[in-house]
Amino acid sequence: MLIVQNVTKNFGTFNALNNINLEFRNGVYGLLAPNGAGKTTLIKMLTTLLFPTSGSIIYNGKDIIKLDEEYREILGFLPQEFGYYKNYSPTAYLLYLAALKGIERQTAKTRVQELLKLVALENVADKKMKKFSGGMIQRVGIAQAMLNDPKILILDEPTAGLDPKERVRFRNLLTDLARERIVILSTHIVSDVESIANEIIMIKDQQILYQDTISRICEKLAGQVYETEVKYEEAAAFRKKYFSLSEKQESGMMYIRFLSEEPAQPEWRAVRPNLEDVFLHTYQDEVMLQG
Repeated sequence: MLIVQNVTKNFGTFNALNNINLEFRNGVYGLLAPNGAGKTTLIKMLTTLLFPTSGSIIYNGKDIIKLDEEYREILGFLPQEFGYYKNYSPTAYLLYLAALKGIERQTAKTRVQELLKLVALENVADKKMKKFSGGMIQRVGIAQAMLNDPKILILDEPTAGLDPKERVRFRNLLTDLARERIVILSTHIVSDVESIANEIIMIKDQQILYQDTISRICEKLAGQVYETEVKYEEAAAFRKKYFSLSEKQESGMMYIRFLSEEPAQPEWRAVRPNLEDVFLHTYQDEVMLQG
């Protein structure tokens, strides 16, 4: 078990995270928040790239700072951007990293072959990576993070720039990997975690807003999400009155999914809230600023 206990992180007078408490067991955890909310700061503390200003992070009863190398030996990390050599093949690159990690060469050869098969790159194992797609490079990134067969796998914005097909492949791979380890996926893309996460963690105002299952988080908006049609020329006025979640234009009408705490109008259809609805409602100010 990995426990974040009363962790606060300050950078000078700036408070990045305040009194964070979390628990992780085997499974997939989606760390979901807009950019700038503190996800990367938390990830860097979980990977010992940063240390808490106060509080502690405990793995199996021991502080990860005191565990030091012992902790890093069971940790796999894929940062948002990782360095690789374009003129290396995946095999050569992974063998090089294995050597840096002190993995015996024959053991490393077997492990690299297993990992390239796991991430579906065995057919290009000896091709130079300079011709690889973004999705292929990300799969090499997962393979490097898995070299030491980690008990904790942490991925920071791993699907940025991937096409929809690669995203699906990536999510399926993470589901397989999570059976025997803790997988923490930091993202601002709801669809990356909606179908695979055992629990969602949402950060707001430097604190944990939720750590819960998707169904229980979505219950927070029960009875407040509706769909309706309005004339195109009336859409602007409708948006001023209600918070629009999504819109679609069809046959001269606007089909709007929206939030309202008012009693339902006859032309409104109540719908089940989803994680995207909760995300947009929770971070509406941040999302509008980023947009």
